[in-house]
Amino acid sequence: MQLRPLGRSGLQVSPLAFGGNVFGWTVDEALSFRLLDAWLDAGFNFVDTANVYSAWVPGHVGGESETIIGKWLRQTGKRNRVVLATKVGMAMGDGRKGLSPAYIREEVEASLRRLKTDHIDLYQSHADDADTPLEDTLGAYAELIKAGKVRAIGASNYTAPRLAEALDLAERTGLPRYESLQPLYNLYDRAVFEDALGPLCLERGVGVINFYALAAGFLTGKYRTEADAAKSARGANTTKKYLNERGLRILGALDAAANARGATPGQVALAWQIARPGITAPIASASSVKQLDELTAATRLQLDADTIAALDKASAETTKT
Repeated sequence: MQLRPLGRSGLQVSPLAFGGNVFGWTVDEALSFRLLDAWLDAGFNFVDTANVYSAWVPGHVGGESETIIGKWLRQTGKRNRVVLATKVGMAMGDGRKGLSPAYIREEVEASLRRLKTDHIDLYQSHADDADTPLEDTLGAYAELIKAGKVRAIGASNYTAPRLAEALDLAERTGLPRYESLQPLYNLYDRAVFEDALGPLCLERGVGVINFYALAAGFLTGKYRTEADAAKSARGANTTKKYLNERGLRILGALDAAANARGATPGQVALAWQIARPGITAPIASASSVKQLDELTAATRLQLDADTIAALDKASAETTKT
């Protein structure tokens, strides 16, 4: 497995990250353990989760994903084989949210307990907090890094101006800098990242670990008609956003590329991202070992220039005549 450097953090990660949002939501504990074992057995090392996963499920309070990962780590003893990423900042209920130093200190301890580890490799600001000065947030992270509880920090859902501001502040003050960005990016959701965030990350050496790499499953070809919305818990939202003329055009290009290579549309969609300049490791989830095998095979799929150009054209925000 060819590992990739994550920004300037010193962390070396696989070219694909396993998205832990499914653990404790659409995947139970026993299957989660099998998926994590299979992920490592296939040579991958990067697992991403968050304290808020999966607070949106009725009866859940957040922390369910971290708890399952922690039980797996304790049972298997595989902590040294995993680059473990989690996040803080999203609303957890009862007013618990944000990036204030006190809240970060409280939540990192909770995450460490659930994950059953003494350190987090990549601790990420899950969303910007305009009410807390960046210097306070980065200062809190500096304390955690000094204490050995966090190795590196990253940002998620930041705008280009705010990420640049945070990077400039870190450079001026010597505070730790965000070594990674976790943005929304895939063949359908391209514009926001490519317009400003992508060039900024390339210029400043920030790693990119984009979420919704498969557009909530749409780019696998699973949702082709309105009736397909019933196929999963998130199907209705997926078809509402992506099932349109442009979405179907993208699926057509993916089908053509996949058929020519004996691959699947989802594998082609991931291979396209892995080959993009500045992308370190797209994040994708699997809810079965079969799906996981499809994900891992995507990292071995090489796309030629003509195929990439065809996918670029099909997924462009406006078609050229």
